[in-house]
Amino acid sequence: MTDLYAVVGNPIAHSKSPLIHRLFAEQTDQDLVYEALLIDTEDTTFQFAISDLIARGYKGINITVPFKLDAFELADELSPRAEVAHAVNTFSFEDGKIFGDNTDGIGLVTDIEENANRPFKDQKVLILGAGGAVQGILQPLLEKQPGL
Repeated sequence: MTDLYAVVGNPIAHSKSPLIHRLFAEQTDQDLVYEALLIDTEDTTFQFAISDLIARGYKGINITVPFKLDAFELADELSPRAEVAHAVNTFSFEDGKIFGDNTDGIGLVTDIEENANRPFKDQKVLILGAGGAVQGILQPLLEKQPGL
């Protein structure tokens, strides 16, 4: 059976997530569909859109602008990372519950430190932006002890 996943946001057409997840699924022989879905709040609410995806059998979604704070409020259970960030970028759906996590920070830190080989310890860091993504990266970044 094919597992259903998506990234939701507004705007969303620019997202590379469907391509990235399709390639990953091919490399790991996973039977899944991953699509980009626009949530137009003029036509529906975030909560209704998520309920609809659950009813249609989606196993999980990634959440982007502007819904990370809404996702935090909607989750039934939160990971420690999401609790600290007060923002959610990942939902998994199990046993009728919505589990919220925030992978923004751990993803950023891991990518820069391991893939780019650029440790943060004692380095100056400039963060441009605000909102749910920044909320998700601050704690994992500070744990790496950048310079002040």
